[in-house]
Amino acid sequence: MSEKINVAEIFGENVFSDAVMEQRLPKKVYKELKKTIEEGKELDPMIAEVVANAMKDWAIEKGATHYTHWFQPLTGVTAEKHDSFISAPKADGTTLMEFSGKELIKGEPDASSFPSGGLRATFEARGYTAWDCTSPAFVREDEAGAILCIPTAFCSYTGEALDKKTPLLRSMEAVNTQALRLLRLFGNTTSKKVMPSVGPEQEYFLVDKQKYLKRKDLIFTGRTLFGAMPPKGQELDDHYFGTIRPRIGAFMKDLNVELWKLGVTAKTQHNEVAPAQHEIAPIYDQCNVAVDHNQIVMETLKRVASRHGMACLLHEKPFAGVNGSGKHNNWSITTDDGINLLDPGKTPHQNIQFLLVLTCIMKAVDTHADLLRESAADVGNDHRLGANEAPPAIISMFLGEQLEDVIEQLVSTGAATSSISGEVLKTGVSTLPDFVKDATDRNRTSPFAFTGNKFEFRMVGSSDSIAGPNIILNTIVAEAFSEACDILEKAEDFDVAVHDLIKEYATKYRRIIFNGNGYSEEWVAEAERRGLPNIRSMVEAIPSITTDKAVKMFEKFGVYTRAELESRSEVMYEAYSKAINIEAKAMIDIAGKQIIPSVVKYTTALAKSINLVKDACGDADISTQKELLLESSDLLAETKLALSKLQELVDGAANAGEGQKLAHYYLEVIKPAMDALRAPVDKLEMIVDKDMWPMPSYGDLIFEV
Repeated sequence: MSEKINVAEIFGENVFSDAVMEQRLPKKVYKELKKTIEEGKELDPMIAEVVANAMKDWAIEKGATHYTHWFQPLTGVTAEKHDSFISAPKADGTTLMEFSGKELIKGEPDASSFPSGGLRATFEARGYTAWDCTSPAFVREDEAGAILCIPTAFCSYTGEALDKKTPLLRSMEAVNTQALRLLRLFGNTTSKKVMPSVGPEQEYFLVDKQKYLKRKDLIFTGRTLFGAMPPKGQELDDHYFGTIRPRIGAFMKDLNVELWKLGVTAKTQHNEVAPAQHEIAPIYDQCNVAVDHNQIVMETLKRVASRHGMACLLHEKPFAGVNGSGKHNNWSITTDDGINLLDPGKTPHQNIQFLLVLTCIMKAVDTHADLLRESAADVGNDHRLGANEAPPAIISMFLGEQLEDVIEQLVSTGAATSSISGEVLKTGVSTLPDFVKDATDRNRTSPFAFTGNKFEFRMVGSSDSIAGPNIILNTIVAEAFSEACDILEKAEDFDVAVHDLIKEYATKYRRIIFNGNGYSEEWVAEAERRGLPNIRSMVEAIPSITTDKAVKMFEKFGVYTRAELESRSEVMYEAYSKAINIEAKAMIDIAGKQIIPSVVKYTTALAKSINLVKDACGDADISTQKELLLESSDLLAETKLALSKLQELVDGAANAGEGQKLAHYYLEVIKPAMDALRAPVDKLEMIVDKDMWPMPSYGDLIFEV
């Protein structure tokens, strides 16, 4: 029988939470720290000293020997440097365990060793990590022991953001300021803060670790670069929400316990569409904390999987031919006193504040569709978006029947007088309870869908930090709120002005609304007719962050400077080129050292068997064996030719330029050559004896977990 778990007892036990701070800090210190967290007040160094000492004592009681400033550089993963609490030895040979306020507030990693896109030259090494007191510190327990992790921002010596947290915090301040302006227009004087709330759904694959270790492509790149589809994939839809197998269930149990101890509200778990694919989703949290928690989730997934003899794959498309993994970023905005600005109420046509918020978001998404697309751009996501398993690469907004009807009323008649309401669900079974169904269905093909009281941005890649999409969402909505407030604050008659503005926005930006099938070819043509951008790759998406329109907006709200945007552009181009280069070199290595020798071994054995049969039975029919030998030999020759071509093109990258030019070279030249090498190899896998094939097949990986 499995061990019983009391979630209420263990939840947050390894978090230096508000409850812990209230218990351990002097009342005055606790109140001052809360003001800093809630009101953005500058932190007094003396307060930091007291907090640091209390945090150290608490962490040591948890078994911690070291602390680290835990930050999120532009690598896409987190970074940390561990320091022990040990201070200089005393005269008697003993030592003290110390942790000062200065050590809590500031750290100094080498800034030139992280991606900076030119913001830091190699010789300009100094960078700072600064304590983010709005995200609680936590003790992580793993093979390295217990480590006190302090969430921090990471900036250069000259103040530029070198991380994902700093601009995220800036964007949260921007949307807070502008949302409060909007609320004051509607007479709300009680709400003091508006916060973006986020709930990310995380998809992932689990494969057996021993099989994983036999696949160099998975080890080097996180995805299979070769692989033929097994007879069964996901056609029967039997894996989705299916019974969770014991091995996976044991993993999920341990995963939940670790996450709950760290204060991550892991709530939902289930099998996903593809075999070996699963999902975990938390309850919503403040945007900054949600971003940190999602990083913790991804790190914990990998660590716990390894402990259970499995490997967790977070790549967006680890297996060709079956659904890849994404991350649905559920986003809303709520006040400190519990008002959700995206709650339409039972009669949204009468909810003027909601309609203004909604049409402002329509404006934001339409105006900055290119930025939203860029925020979901990464190398792995290029395999998913537009592939009829994830949203199309075209940004559109799903509102559903109820809200679309309200918008249509506003556009056609100038006023909305009714709202479609939900009807009683009729199942035809007398024993089933009656209940009112929602007034709107959901749309899984929409990249940006309204789902009751939030928007679900469905394009984000499974391995990505959700900081980028939320920085964009917060900032573009802040801009739309700001521009609306600029107009309404000057209005002589607010009621007339807000009605006219809602109608204007609904009319002008309705083109972004699409409730139909985003997978259809008809939508691609219709989107082009509407003038909506269709940005198909990461490389094509990157320029959107450095347009004059984007720079003007980001600088206006203090989220990014032009230099910071240009640096991120360079980092992304470089990341793309490096990722494809690694994939291409891995293909060359695997094809040359594993696949070709295996095929040669197979064809040699086949040729010998033909000769043996011929010698023993001269008139025997060996046409089938000859056909196999001929087909294998032809595919082997095609493989060898494609391998030589890919090697030549990879060598040619040295002369392809840098930055954007090099990224385009990898997109337009190297990737097609990689596809050309894969094609004959995947055919050979279907011919060559399984015992001779040098790596586990798709069937081995996704069905034998």
